[in-house]
Amino acid sequence: MPLVAAAVCPHPPLLVPEVAGAAAPELDDLRAACDAAVARLLDSGAHDVLVVGAAERTAALDPPFQGSFAPWGLPLEVRLGDLPGDRPGTDRLPLGLLVGAWLLNRHPSPASGDALNRHPSPASGGATWRMSTVAADASVGACADLGARLVSGRPWALLVMGDGSACRGEKAPGYADPRAEAYDETVAEALADADVDALLGLDPVRSAQLRVAGRAPWQVLAGAARASGGDWHGELRHHSAPYGVAYLVANWERA
Repeated sequence: MPLVAAAVCPHPPLLVPEVAGAAAPELDDLRAACDAAVARLLDSGAHDVLVVGAAERTAALDPPFQGSFAPWGLPLEVRLGDLPGDRPGTDRLPLGLLVGAWLLNRHPSPASGDALNRHPSPASGGATWRMSTVAADASVGACADLGARLVSGRPWALLVMGDGSACRGEKAPGYADPRAEAYDETVAEALADADVDALLGLDPVRSAQLRVAGRAPWQVLAGAARASGGDWHGELRHHSAPYGVAYLVANWERA
């Protein structure tokens, strides 16, 4: 079955209000945009939802998926894909997948109406949750090939996690780089237009120099959309850089 929809979200730990503390209102607009993008994704009719984010290596993770925001000062455990029985799963999710699971847990299951942290098994007719990492330094071809291989026997959707450049000002994690704003604008336009070629045109070297966390996951999305065929419609919901890091939120759907 082809890919039917995708949502793109960033993964700052401060997206979680309890992590942000008094600064939580500063990201209210971003949080609302992410919630809207995920809700739209879950309303797409997809029965399988795959979350993809960058990590040290490319791998398909085994459920149940679990992690904690303890490294960011909050002992909040997040669990997604709770299956019956005593089954070991992923002990620690990379940041992108952790925030993705947190976002999904804020919404009901598209198939069952249950909260996702009370996920039904696939045999019960509910949605199936999958997670995959892509190596942050993977080549463009490797990312596109991974996207093309992400298939399912049922209509499926992608939740793509990743930040833009981290060089948008002197207080940014990567300091100021005059190339950062133009790079982020290119990504914003590509997401708004569902432009697969523009995403695949992002240079891995420049992306690494600008400390872009989303380059590889975005190119996985491009590979999946291209392999699924058809025309795509994009909607850019949010684009900001409040802490010197670009945060982009978008939805892609079949036109």
